[in-house]
Amino acid sequence: MSDELEVPVPEVEPPTGLRAGPSPRHGLGVFATRRFAAGEVLERAPVLVVPTADEEHIAGTALDGYCFAWDGGMALALGFGSLYNHSTTPNARYWTMPEEGLVEYVAHTDIEPGDEVCINYNGEPTDDTPVWFELA
Repeated sequence: MSDELEVPVPEVEPPTGLRAGPSPRHGLGVFATRRFAAGEVLERAPVLVVPTADEEHIAGTALDGYCFAWDGGMALALGFGSLYNHSTTPNARYWTMPEEGLVEYVAHTDIEPGDEVCINYNGEPTDDTPVWFELA
């Protein structure tokens, strides 16, 4: 594998008010255990960056669908970061933050306890561009 990229090593607190578990949408998902108000940060997930030269080793593997496009390659978000499922009507959104080595997840709408937290994999909550898999 190639030399690692220079990636910031952030200090983050583990998310509170969230749990991972079986999802009716797809495999694992992330669920609220408390109420989140729109605009509230859900999680700041550190990432492991895979340099562009090494992407071929991830392509077609089980990890491929869990990675984000990233400056200089692709990234796997740690914590619950790569477990949020896709929705075209998401209750959360995310921002990639390469300069900080993070993906930040924020409530797009109010989220109630028990709700599955979903993001739009296209980035913008209203983007209905087809994704690479069939929606449940």
